[in-house]
Amino acid sequence: MARYVKDFSEGDKDQKDLLGGKGANLAEMTRLGLPVPPGFTITTEACRAYLRTGEVPPELRVEVTMAVRHLEDELGRRLGDFHDPLLVSVRSGAKFSMPGMMETVLNVGLNDASVQGLAELSGDERFAWDSYRRLIQMFGRTVLGIDADLFADALDKAKAGRGVTADVDLDAQDLRALVGTYKQIVRDESGREFPQHPREQLDMAIVAVLDSWGTERARLYRRKERIPDDLGTAVNVCTMVFGNLGPTSGTGVAFTRDPATGRTGDYGDYLVNAQGEDVVAGIRNTLSLADLEQVDPAAYAELRQAMRRLETHYRDLCDIEFTIERGKLWMLQTRVGKRTAPAAFRIACQLVDEHLITMDEALSRVSGAQLAQLQFPQFAPDPDGAADRVLLTRAMPASPGAAVGRAVFDPATAQEWAARGEDVVLVRRETNPDDLGGMIAAVGVLTARGGKTSHAAVVARGMGRTCVVGAEELVVDQADRSLTARGRTVREGDVLAIDGTSGEVFLGDVPVVPSPVQRYLEDGLDAALEAAPDDETRDLVRAVDRILRHADTTRRLHVHANADTAEDAARARRLGAQGIGLCRTEHMFLGERRVLVERVVLAADDTQRQAALDALLPLQRADFTDLLEAMDGLPTTIRLIDPPLHEFLPDLTELSVKVALAAERGEVDDGDVTLLAAVRRMHEANPMLGLRGVRLGLVVPGLFDLQIRAVCEAVAARLAAGGDPHAEIMVPLVGSVQELRLVRERALTIMAEVGAERGVPVELPVGCMIELPRAALTADRIATQAAFFSFGTNDLTQTTWGFSRDDVEGAFFAQYTANGVLSVSPFETIDVKGVGQLVETAVRLGRATRPDLTLGVCGEHGGDPESIRFFDAVGLDYVSCSPFRVPVARLEAGRAAVEHEGSDSR
Repeated sequence: MARYVKDFSEGDKDQKDLLGGKGANLAEMTRLGLPVPPGFTITTEACRAYLRTGEVPPELRVEVTMAVRHLEDELGRRLGDFHDPLLVSVRSGAKFSMPGMMETVLNVGLNDASVQGLAELSGDERFAWDSYRRLIQMFGRTVLGIDADLFADALDKAKAGRGVTADVDLDAQDLRALVGTYKQIVRDESGREFPQHPREQLDMAIVAVLDSWGTERARLYRRKERIPDDLGTAVNVCTMVFGNLGPTSGTGVAFTRDPATGRTGDYGDYLVNAQGEDVVAGIRNTLSLADLEQVDPAAYAELRQAMRRLETHYRDLCDIEFTIERGKLWMLQTRVGKRTAPAAFRIACQLVDEHLITMDEALSRVSGAQLAQLQFPQFAPDPDGAADRVLLTRAMPASPGAAVGRAVFDPATAQEWAARGEDVVLVRRETNPDDLGGMIAAVGVLTARGGKTSHAAVVARGMGRTCVVGAEELVVDQADRSLTARGRTVREGDVLAIDGTSGEVFLGDVPVVPSPVQRYLEDGLDAALEAAPDDETRDLVRAVDRILRHADTTRRLHVHANADTAEDAARARRLGAQGIGLCRTEHMFLGERRVLVERVVLAADDTQRQAALDALLPLQRADFTDLLEAMDGLPTTIRLIDPPLHEFLPDLTELSVKVALAAERGEVDDGDVTLLAAVRRMHEANPMLGLRGVRLGLVVPGLFDLQIRAVCEAVAARLAAGGDPHAEIMVPLVGSVQELRLVRERALTIMAEVGAERGVPVELPVGCMIELPRAALTADRIATQAAFFSFGTNDLTQTTWGFSRDDVEGAFFAQYTANGVLSVSPFETIDVKGVGQLVETAVRLGRATRPDLTLGVCGEHGGDPESIRFFDAVGLDYVSCSPFRVPVARLEAGRAAVEHEGSDSR
């Protein structure tokens, strides 16, 4: 029989799968002897059983009874006792941190009788009634599903009736009356009385936390963070300790280093006379930990000692929740803290220098997604105030970046406007978990309240969203959809610019410049350091350089770039590309050259076609010569023309209308008529599966010959100029070994001809793309003719799934993601179980035939972090991606090489 309940004294930090992150870390702190309130964890196995059947396992109720009795015996108090009540919190805790996404209920066990006992025990009647009204408010919203605004409005009316603005200014009689109001809200909205039996409260709260795993916001967060839906959450039942027991009590959140910048030191927020949810909710602006030192130096000193011990133990930035109850410190939670991209790189290098982690571990502590964030542009500096900028306010920078978008004031509008292509900035007084959809849709988040540990700050940091919080100057009117600051009114749709690094908020657009990290990647370390505005930026650039260089020395995978011009190739090389994995030659036929392609299509005989091809030859040769010069000494894979020829011709409908209208006017253009006949002749119902790729080269005489000759002559020209060209010829859309054999034989003939003509040996590898399931399944045969395989995973995904990417992504992918058919688009991250199996099969079969077969990937997956780990695992030699993603691929290839089994990178 499964055991569903574990005491805090029974687990450790390595049991996150079973105890969830919060339960595992509570157990670890208990094991370390830190002051953790006693409690127990209901395991994720219980949640999974509940999700399977829709019912709480009967054994769970028994085990909870045993655990509660053990807790009562340990503390000498009884749950909900009339004179000396034991109260507990019920909190969620999944394996991967999901801040604010699931539910918490505090003060479980209070009722009309035990509230009197709590007042007697504490000697503070106000505290007792404040705790009771908090229970009814949280229980009503979380367990009974009552609109939270009803409770908030009642609280606001109570404060207005007393002429006060803060909750703490309400006295015991005010709060007793508020409890009555809250109970009436429960009665009106749920049709039942607020439950008075403590065990009923506990059981209902546990079920509510289990149910919160399946809420829309939790599912949305998991999709965003790619967390599996089947993990389930643990439930932590913990003895209540109280931060709302007066001026010697309080609650806070602390970080062992600044999670926004990476600066060393102690950072956090503290609220006097409050409970934990008040800090995260951001509804009251907080004190700093430095202020706590003044308020309670003894508790502060103990907290500092615990923080240092935890950071040393976890060897990482720790995020800590704590409560001080009448001067006594209690540790309520710790976890490895979420951090911004700049902080991730700085902290990783700091910990190496402090000899707490190795460089391999430092590499595993950062991600390609974080590096990509550091490559984004930032606002142009304006130290002299010369630029025409309207500064609305300067507040607390919570998550860095530069975000410009139209102001919106609710999450639904943010999602609606973003869906139609608008960049939006979500403006709220404070955010709550229900705002998650809007936070994902927005380019930036701005709140009038809260600190660095508020919900907005924590969630935005975790998802890499630019965020500014605690902008107290802003008067946000949600009903009017406007904000006011410094005499100016910003209405919904007006443009805001927020700087998550400085905390500045501007009205209107602000110009951007390349980031310091992008300057480093493009121009080198010295240039970036010289241009950096301050020591903090220089530290960041050095940290990125240090980790990226380590990734380069560690990784097995080479990183190539997809580039079609010499300019793109040169940029890719500056960014660290070790070759070109895909040069798309069809892009060289656009613009003014399009007419030459038309002549190839319209040629009436071989002579006319050859004349058109001859006109293209010097242009292609020049393109390839420039490309090979830019990539001198490095492999350069040139793909022969792939798309159908009709893509280079006018649209059938538009041309038909043009010819018809001309005929009506009696102005027939014979050229248009001839062209229309050709377009109709070449029109296909499904062109992406029609005459394209290798089929085109075999059917249209001379087309591939032209390109192969141009490559060979460019190689000969570079050799004559003293260069070191490494061109490779890649044949697209091969499905049969015979297709490749025919093209390869023709290529070898042309190489020999050009070599004889130019007096230099021209011997180029000929390989093919694997982008059809049949090619993957017959890779052993195709390898007899191929020097290399390059997996075209875009088309391989289309042909495996039967998806037309251009059609399906906008049509139904959102619904497929929402209902769980897809967790992520297979065009973004490789479908390991389907497309990945074909890749593995082709690798195995191809290398069985030709052990020295070079293997790479040139689809967009080549720059995707998760896909790169898969390609490393199956033994590819290189990945190829867009030039901008080359640094990300370098980093992720290094991470793949050092990744440890079971590492938690979320």
